[in-house]
Amino acid sequence: MIAIIDYGMGNLRSVQKALERTGGNAQIVTTPAELARANKIVLPGVAAFGDAIAQLREMHMVDPIVRAVRAGTPYLGFCLGLQLLFDVSYENGEHTGLGLLPGKVVRFNFPSACTAQRLSVPHMGWNQIQYERPCPMLTGIPSGSYAYFAHSYHVVPIDNRVIATTTEYGYRFTSSVWRDNIFATQFHPEKSQAVGLRLLENFVRL
Repeated sequence: MIAIIDYGMGNLRSVQKALERTGGNAQIVTTPAELARANKIVLPGVAAFGDAIAQLREMHMVDPIVRAVRAGTPYLGFCLGLQLLFDVSYENGEHTGLGLLPGKVVRFNFPSACTAQRLSVPHMGWNQIQYERPCPMLTGIPSGSYAYFAHSYHVVPIDNRVIATTTEYGYRFTSSVWRDNIFATQFHPEKSQAVGLRLLENFVRL
């Protein structure tokens, strides 16, 4: 069973339908007991980092997620599900994350030349993902493919070896990461049409 963690941040039904479309048995879960029955974890979300981690703590889900991932359970995160993996976010203050990957979450900070081009924040819409290294979760998705983004903050890993893809928006930022059983994207697979469906299919087939 693929557990989609419901912490009140995002349209989880669209994620569930996309996973089911690719053959996955996906269920929305809200308790540690439900999570314990899963053999894969999906953590989506669209909201502020601080609110998200506070809600996960209130639900007593932080430790179960960390234990499961450290024990080798395949993990797929996107948007907040990527950012929450890291040590700290500076969105509206300073907030401690799950600490599964070393690094931080920062707001887009464009040089003056980019400001003159009127790049807006949030970064919303279709943009390209460029491979930094081969990744099984991206099998069948060519480098340079377009995916759908909606975010104002992005991750800055300490260890560049976890970076799977980057994307250009004013400068090159990390748009997905991969280490062992952890894979997460800044873009939204459930909104990325054929690219997103192939990614989800790859996860289901693990």
